[in-house]
Amino acid sequence: MKLKLSVLDQSPVASNRTATDAFNQTTELAKWTDELGYHRFWVSEHHSSKTLAGSAPEILITHLAANTKKIRVGTGGVLLPHYSSYKVAEVFRVLESLYPNRIDLGIGRAPGGMPGVNYALNKGKYPAVNEYPNQVKELMGYIHGKRHPVYKVIATPLGETVPPIWMLGSSETSAQLAAQLGTSFTFAKFINGQEGESAMRFYYNQFQPSPHLQAPQGNVAVFVICASTTEEAEDYASIMDLQLLRVENGDFRDEYPTLEEAKHYPYSYFEKERVKENRKRMIVGNPKQAKEQLEELAYEFGVEEIIINTIIPNKEKRFDSYRLLMEEFQKN
Repeated sequence: MKLKLSVLDQSPVASNRTATDAFNQTTELAKWTDELGYHRFWVSEHHSSKTLAGSAPEILITHLAANTKKIRVGTGGVLLPHYSSYKVAEVFRVLESLYPNRIDLGIGRAPGGMPGVNYALNKGKYPAVNEYPNQVKELMGYIHGKRHPVYKVIATPLGETVPPIWMLGSSETSAQLAAQLGTSFTFAKFINGQEGESAMRFYYNQFQPSPHLQAPQGNVAVFVICASTTEEAEDYASIMDLQLLRVENGDFRDEYPTLEEAKHYPYSYFEKERVKENRKRMIVGNPKQAKEQLEELAYEFGVEEIIINTIIPNKEKRFDSYRLLMEEFQKN
């Protein structure tokens, strides 16, 4: 079966640009990848970040769905421990009513930013992450129109179609929960370059059918930098190398490194080793190389869909990365 390509966009804010610029680019990218033939377009939830503008994905996908035609739009994802399952269900039932069979509800339990985000979103309290499995069960019930056994309420509006729930995770723990509850599962390889294959195998082997999903459905999200030449792809990947290193070191700057900064940064031995490790979260190369690596990744994970996250400060090169990749996959 032909490999499906999808998009995860975090609305990165380029140097000397604003959040409005970032959202405009996200909208343009959604239209662009819709025309190119990408399958999904997901947007993320990040808080207290000056380099990633997407803090309210449920609002952003409303705008994106209105400005695209065929591509599925969704969240990658709503950080459920911060919110009421009932409210999330109603938001997505509204979205599904507006755009039937085009909405994906991706959920996760990560904080989505600095440690203080947990407290800021929960009135000064730390969210009860141990309640996450019960929250997901509640959410699934509400999404499918079931009346809550205690509160005696349903999530409205009801409709003929239901938005699919994707559980996002970067560990075997999330894979186990997705398998137990019978939801779709996305492994975030762009967050964790390790454990992915074993987590996905566990999900497939332990999956239990549910009213939501009768057979397991998985995909993988990964950073991808594709350019006309290997050398150019490596140049732009060096920006992500330095950015990921800075974030790991707690160096949260207001902008991404420039290409010159990245190419001439004096890496220590330890930092070079971290860059090598972080490259496990990335696919870098010319179109032929990138296609081969993505196909190998799909085979290793046993999936038929890859979600691509491309961050290149240069807008034209970023859009070209998605175009070059799809054109390579569409060749006979």
